[in-house]
Amino acid sequence: MTEHARRRLLSLLCILGFFVFWEFMCVGLAVSELVLPRPSAVLVTLVDRFPAILPHAVQTIYTTLLGFGFGILIGLFLGMLIGSSRLAYDVGYPLLVGFSSIPKVALVPILVLWFGAGTVPAVLTAMVMSVFPIVVNVATGLATTEPELEDVMKTLGASKLEILWNVSLPRTMPYFFASLKVAVTLAFVGTVIAETVASNKGIGNLMMIASSNYNVPLVFAGLFVLSALGVSLYLVFSLIEARVTGWTKRRDDFSVAG
Repeated sequence: MTEHARRRLLSLLCILGFFVFWEFMCVGLAVSELVLPRPSAVLVTLVDRFPAILPHAVQTIYTTLLGFGFGILIGLFLGMLIGSSRLAYDVGYPLLVGFSSIPKVALVPILVLWFGAGTVPAVLTAMVMSVFPIVVNVATGLATTEPELEDVMKTLGASKLEILWNVSLPRTMPYFFASLKVAVTLAFVGTVIAETVASNKGIGNLMMIASSNYNVPLVFAGLFVLSALGVSLYLVFSLIEARVTGWTKRRDDFSVAG
């Protein structure tokens, strides 16, 4: 067995051990399901209520991906603008930091007043939550591009746009994909926040109704679904990152010639 396979197996055993510990702790301490349901009870709820949970999960993933997509477009544009212009940095960065500091729970009622309850506030909340890390990482990647590379392109007669496209943006890709893996989890947070406040569909709405009925296993089933969706998207972007930015990784299997 290779070192990589052993590491994966060890991590899987640790995760399984966590859930086993959780199960035996609840059984041994006789913890009520109203306080902390056993993982087995949550799994049974997931299986029994799957036909009812599925439409809510589809709505949440659709809303999250739509808001996340808009967040990528806006984040890339603002990040390129702030990272390429000192004036844009001085003006836009403080405004961006101030806006990102606003609790998004306070933002959802305003969005509901403007657009009404439903999918639109959830999409916008997911977008707002995911924009900031993308902007910061893209701007940082552009700002830390080696001046030597830009000087070489200038001596070859390249324009600013050609330097941006051929040097700056490729050097920014590791920062960009790192931000995507953070932003997609924040987009889920934004979607669920909006669904609990201003929606009649989605995992957030399902969890809110379940908690009002003291159906704690169903609440935890919703949490498990959100975790699974978040981990799945994280892995997807990790695979895309490995394909696109594989040139930034150092190889572990250096061979010594001679």
